[in-house]
Amino acid sequence: MPALDENRKRELEEIARRIRIHIVKSTHAAGSGHPGGSLSATDIITALYFEVMNHNPEDKKWGLRDRFVLSKGHAAPALYGALAESGYFPVDELMTLRKLGSRLQGHPDMRKTPGIDVSTGSLGQGVSIACGMALAAKLDRRAYRVFAVCGDGEMQSGQIWEGAMFAAHQKLNHLTVFVDRNNLQIDGATEDVISIEPLVSKWQSFGWHVQEINGHDMEEIVHSIHEAEEVHGRPSVIIAHTTKGKGVPFMEGSLAFHGKAADDEQLKIALEALGGDL
Repeated sequence: MPALDENRKRELEEIARRIRIHIVKSTHAAGSGHPGGSLSATDIITALYFEVMNHNPEDKKWGLRDRFVLSKGHAAPALYGALAESGYFPVDELMTLRKLGSRLQGHPDMRKTPGIDVSTGSLGQGVSIACGMALAAKLDRRAYRVFAVCGDGEMQSGQIWEGAMFAAHQKLNHLTVFVDRNNLQIDGATEDVISIEPLVSKWQSFGWHVQEINGHDMEEIVHSIHEAEEVHGRPSVIIAHTTKGKGVPFMEGSLAFHGKAADDEQLKIALEALGGDL
């Protein structure tokens, strides 16, 4: 299993830093959005788009590209940042987030945004959509992989577990799901709203290969994906322990910024923490 060398790790961390800057600036420009959950998922999305996934901004519909499903569609600013940094559209366009006529909607829209494989936003559906994509690859004897990122609050949705049963039954070993386990959802702590633990044993009982990682450690993220690639006969889930609002001290672990953008003064503080400019 290939190791992530220190230079490459630093490069990926630098890309993640830039994406975090894009998140706080674009949501501030929009005056709305979901910075907290976008920041928690940034390292996972960075590892996928810049180290693991086969994709080509010059051929957006390339048949053998790996597929990505952002089930927690409200974290679109993180995905848009990765797509812009990859070259799917100009970085400057990020500042049009949520504006009238923009290609960057509040949730991913495959009809408008280059590089989006599926429109998402209705929570709980991502695993099922990813299952369909993975089954299509299996039936067509295609080698592409399918990745999905879900929120931990989504684990309270019954459709997640229907998809989990289906994927295991179909032996979709080329499907990998990340659970962004930041412990917070819109109404409070996940364990206060509806407890989802024990999450590891639940996924194991559905027949999945399960890993638990630090979702902000780039080496652990990449290693876990490579481990999933070696699994045969069953799908993989990676439970990534993260911090809501990661990288911006006043947003970290704060429910307040689940669905609220930084104001002018907060933007300055956030950019100072991230090493960015206004």
